[in-house]
This record gives sequence, structure tokens and C-alpha cells, in this order.
Amino acid sequence: MINDLTKGAPLKLMLLFSIPLLIGSIFQQFYNIADIIIVGRTLGMTALASVGAVSPLFFLIMFIIVGMTNGFAVITGQRFGAKDYEGVRRSVTMSTILSTVFTITFTIICAAAMHHILFLMNVPQEIYKDAYYYIQIVVIGLIVANFYNLLASIIRALGDSMTPLYCLIIASVLNIFLALLFILEFHMGVPGSAFALVLSQAFSALLCVWYVKKHFPILHLKKKDWIIDWKKEFNFALAHLKVGIPTALQFGILGLSLLIIQSVCNTFGPDVIAAFTAALRIEQMATLPMISFGVALAAYVAQNFGAGNFSRIRFGVKKASLINVILSIVMAFIMHFWGGHLVRIFVGYQNEDIVKIAHDYLFRSSLFYFFLAQIFIYRNALQGLGRAVIPMLAAVGELLMRSLAAIYLAAKIGYFGVFYAGPIAWVAASIVLAAGYYSTIKQFILKTQQKLRKNRRVS
Repeated sequence: MINDLTKGAPLKLMLLFSIPLLIGSIFQQFYNIADIIIVGRTLGMTALASVGAVSPLFFLIMFIIVGMTNGFAVITGQRFGAKDYEGVRRSVTMSTILSTVFTITFTIICAAAMHHILFLMNVPQEIYKDAYYYIQIVVIGLIVANFYNLLASIIRALGDSMTPLYCLIIASVLNIFLALLFILEFHMGVPGSAFALVLSQAFSALLCVWYVKKHFPILHLKKKDWIIDWKKEFNFALAHLKVGIPTALQFGILGLSLLIIQSVCNTFGPDVIAAFTAALRIEQMATLPMISFGVALAAYVAQNFGAGNFSRIRFGVKKASLINVILSIVMAFIMHFWGGHLVRIFVGYQNEDIVKIAHDYLFRSSLFYFFLAQIFIYRNALQGLGRAVIPMLAAVGELLMRSLAAIYLAAKIGYFGVFYAGPIAWVAASIVLAAGYYSTIKQFILKTQQKLRKNRRVS
């Protein structure tokens, strides 16, 4: 259901919007977490390590797709906030064309270069074959991931966070069923898990298309909507690219930093790879509430930006920041006391050395969740304002800090050094993003006040 976020109590709106996002994010994580659990418990630790060794590459690729589609949807949300419904439809067609061209090109490049990429990642020979087939299947299926994420981003930009949730719940259950079927019944091994992932994503995209046709008249596109005069529409396309490309780069840079850390981690052998894989999945689940609130904030800011209500934006950001501080404390507490038990869900009770390594990571990183929580707030606020360059620059700084810390500390203190790389980067990025947001919102408010004073003088 379409929801106007420019009216009503900001905190209540964001809470109601973020709850379906949180549930949906949990189910979306099941795509990969189900793979990890099923592979680890049915095919063994070597198979788990093969998936874990390329997981950061998987996230890098998906981050780029998600970043691009989220960036394009910012323009859609701004047009909706301005009550420009024709502009909403134009934004949808433009986003679809641009994202499809990008995804096909990106898929061809990644598939052709995959052997070289895995070589640079230091993937051990004993797990190379399964790792290669897993990530190559995922890459070939990127086009369906693009369509789902684009549709979900557009629907959320219109204030509806429930529809993507319904699609994800059904698709996540399908993913688990298919993974078990392909691995246990068809004996397809690790590649079977990748096929299950791609097919379930395709099904979620089809569900979104069906639901939009049935319940969203504003998004019913006609033949004329697809006829684009590129000379006249150049500036409109450029507006999408100005947000979409920096956001894709920002997400891609974050994914690249994880890739570099994984490359360092891969030098310590299968046990450390398996432990790091399990720990990262748990951390991703732990940070989902903070991420979901940040995504809700992005939709809220985009619509209110379109309506020109900057004081409402500032109030909403303050409330969202407070909520994320509380969430970061709660999640850190859970990681400290129950992290080990959560790790055993992935690796079982016969691998206590792996459990200890993973829990050590969770114990250390959770101390810095406060800074990570603020990254989600200020990054999404800036994206909602259409200012994607500052988050991109912050991501570059995060990449440098994380990579240098991982390489240097790993050489000094072993794999424990990898554990501190993320927190160091979080501190630096949160400071840059907070400064960027407060500077940007101050400029917008000053411009609004100057415009009002000028209008008074004219009248």
C-alpha cells in the first residue's frame, strides 16, 4: 500500500515502515544463511569454506546492484513526495533501462574475469572448484537479482515496505526447499545451493511484478512510457546516474573492503575461513534492525525532500539516530553473551575451535556497533537528500582504513588482526558521514530561509 511519509508523526511512520523491512531483511539473509547452514551441515566444513571464501565477492556484486537500484529509487521517491506522478512513471522506466544495461554489462565482465578474481583472492586449491562454480552461477543470475531489487526499491520509495516482505518470505522458503532438494536429492553439491538462490530470486521478482500489476495503478506503465527521447530526457537520466552511480560505487567499495579482508583471511586456512564466514553471517543478522531503520529513513528523507520540508527531515534523523543507538547496545549485549551459541547453529557442536574463533570476532567487533549504527543513519539520510558523493567518499575512506588495518595487523598478530579492521573503519566513516550530513542539511535550511525572505520582500 502506498504511504505518504510527508505527513504524520515521523518516528511512528519510520517504525511502522522499518518493521516490514526488518522482517524482509531477515528473510533475504536466509537466501545466503540457508546456503551456509545447509552446506555446512550436509556437505561438511570444506564445502562451507568454499562458499565462505567467495561470500565477500558475492556481497560485493550484490552490493553494487542494490546500491544502484536504491540510488535510482531516490529520484522516484522525490518525484512521489512532490506529487509528480508522471515523473514517478518516467523514473521507473528510466531506472529499468539504465539498470538492465548496467547489469548485463557487469555480468559479462565478471563472468569472463572470474578465474583471475579468485586467484587474486587467494582461494585455496582444495576448495577452488566448488567456490568457482558457486559464484559463477550467482553472477550469471544477476539479471533476476537486479529486477527484484529494482522493483523492491521502487515500491519502498512509494512508502510501501510490506509488498517486498511478502515476496521475500515466499521466495526464502522456496530457496530453502530448493537447496535441500538439489543437494540432498539431486546430489548437486555446492553448485546446487547457488542454483536454488538464483531460482528463488527469480520467483521473488515475478511476485513483485504480479503484485504491482494488481495493486499499484500509479506504476501501470504504457507503451508511451517506454518511448524515450534521449535528447530531451538526458538531464533526467543524468539525475538518476548522479545518485545511482555514486551509491553503487559506495556499496561496491564497502563490498571490496570485505573482499580484501577475506583475501587476507583465506591465507589462514579452511578453519579460520569457516569461522569468519559464520561470524559474518551472524553479524549481518545482528545489524539488520539498524540497517532496516536506516533504509526507512532514506525513504522518509527522499519524500520530504521532494516536499521541501527540511525541518521535518532534521527531526526525523535525530529520532532515528537515537533508536539506532539503543539497537546497537542491545545487539552488542546479545553478541557478547550468546554469540558462541549462535555460531554452533552454523558449524555444529563438533567444531569448538571454529566456534571459539568466530565468537572472538563477534566479541570484539560488537564493542563498536555504536559507530556502525550511525553510519546507517547518516549514509541513508544523505542518499535520501540526493547527495551520494559524500557517502561514496566515506566508503573510500572506509575501504582504505579497513584494508590497511587488515593487512598490517594480520601480519603483526595473525588472524586476530582481521577482527579489528572493520571497527577501525566504522569509527572513521561514521565521523565523515555525520559531518557531511549536518553540513548538508544546514545548507538546505539556509537556502530555504533565504528563499522565504526573498519571497516576503517581493510580496
